Amino acid sequence: MSAEPRFVVVGIGADGWRGLGDAARDELRSARVIYGATRQLALLDDAADELTGARQAWRSPMSAHLADVLENASGQAHILASGDPMFHGVGASIVARVGVEHVRVYPAVSSASLACARLGWDLATTRIVSAVTADPEVALTEATAGGRLLVLSRNETTPAAVAELLSQNGFGDSTMTVLEQLGGPDERIRSSSAGAWVHSPVDPLNIVAVDCVGPRRSRMPGRDDDTYDHDGQITKSTVRAVTVAALEPTGAQLLWDIGSGSGSVAIEWLRADDRGRAIAFEQNTERAERLTANAHRHGVGHRLSLRGAAPEALSDAPPPDAVFIGGGLDEKVLAAAWNALRPSGRIVVNAVTVENQAILVRRHAEHGGTLRRLSVETVAPLGTMTTWRPALPIVQWAATRHDPAPDEESEA
Repeated sequence: MSAEPRFVVVGIGADGWRGLGDAARDELRSARVIYGATRQLALLDDAADELTGARQAWRSPMSAHLADVLENASGQAHILASGDPMFHGVGASIVARVGVEHVRVYPAVSSASLACARLGWDLATTRIVSAVTADPEVALTEATAGGRLLVLSRNETTPAAVAELLSQNGFGDSTMTVLEQLGGPDERIRSSSAGAWVHSPVDPLNIVAVDCVGPRRSRMPGRDDDTYDHDGQITKSTVRAVTVAALEPTGAQLLWDIGSGSGSVAIEWLRADDRGRAIAFEQNTERAERLTANAHRHGVGHRLSLRGAAPEALSDAPPPDAVFIGGGLDEKVLAAAWNALRPSGRIVVNAVTVENQAILVRRHAEHGGTLRRLSVETVAPLGTMTTWRPALPIVQWAATRHDPAPDEESEA
């Protein structure tokens, strides 16, 4: 790493200058210009006589100003960040943009660490979600009976929004604690049940802790069909569990969900790994509205985008790491999806009709993978007694795209 990086990122807590280590203080003393939010810069007032550099507040939008600084800064630039810059912070964005060799980071204690210290929670087993860039509904991805989660707040409106969402989704009895200005002289901690939350005003610098009391919710696929609003066009729970498992969600991958219907497969793909993104392709306007509402209800709406019908809408979409086709299957759609798939990407296609199943038989012969027939029976009433009611059998093709190596192509 360079001895003199172009950018120095200093994490600062609500305790300001007095909470910084000697190395971080020395960096700021040597700074020619220090960039930061107005609130962050104000934390340096106690050291005004020690700082010779100019203090520059971010212009709005901050993202555009930061991009300009990263592109055009002359000499070394110092940037203030809240807490740990590499924990949901600007430090990670800067490193991603200019490379780690051009950045030096001085982390402070994160708000999550401070919150767990105040509450006596084990940070390693506490789930953390960020409502800074996502909607507060993101809390619903981790809410489950007995769970503990921290919600990183965007501003003073986040606690009330989280309380309302928890109450609307069966978690109104959860203990909700709002921790404001952690580590600073104005620190304040207040608790109540989510359903009874009435505390206001709240400081914009806050974090929400939730000790969950409510229904048991799993990230595993196969949620009950009744948790989705649908018109019957939905991949049923058991088949959905097999389908999402076959898609192998992992990491910061992109899923194409073609003929998305209720959006249940895309939603459970997103719930399985919070780094993933999905594009739903759905031509029916009413279904598109339902799937969008379903995504928000399950806390993943900020990671799902919507496009029109395939194959037309596929042409300018970013290439996927995984593809699911559950509706609108034909040879043209399948060929377009396969050709767009990234190397080592996964494709899973479910077919009900004999004609579409024949398409999958041909594709399996051409590309390999796994071809299986799924048949599910569920107990249902028959007069005064019960019997097994079979659902329509589904043929599923699942495959990984393995492009030939360059030497294999040349030999061909």
